[in-house]
Amino acid sequence: MARGLNKVMIIGNVGREPELRYTPNGTPVVNFSVAVGRQWTTPDGERHHATEWFNVVAWRELAEICARLLTKGKRVYIEGSLQTRSWEDSQGERQYRIELVADQMILLDRYTHNETNEGEDDTDTYSPGEGEIG
Repeated sequence: MARGLNKVMIIGNVGREPELRYTPNGTPVVNFSVAVGRQWTTPDGERHHATEWFNVVAWRELAEICARLLTKGKRVYIEGSLQTRSWEDSQGERQYRIELVADQMILLDRYTHNETNEGEDDTDTYSPGEGEIG
């Protein structure tokens, strides 16, 4: 089988407060949504606007960082891959959900001392394996 590519990069606003949970073995996982707006003009000059919603999931240290720094309305860059998750609902029907599994998060809004307890305004970047935000 040929090697493929599954890479997604979005910039948008957090649409739903991050929900941090832990798996039975203690692994942190966070879920939140990001709204990405776009606009275009038709050939006859009519302007259109649309919003695409992405369900984002992040694991481990990135999950904890997202839960701590992100709030509804914050502007954020998310990089990762798409994954389809399926389950059976209470009526026995198969349900599907496409999620963006985050590998990297960059907070594009400036944060304040009260949000981070670090005392500086700055832009945050986090990628697993870097060891710290910076």
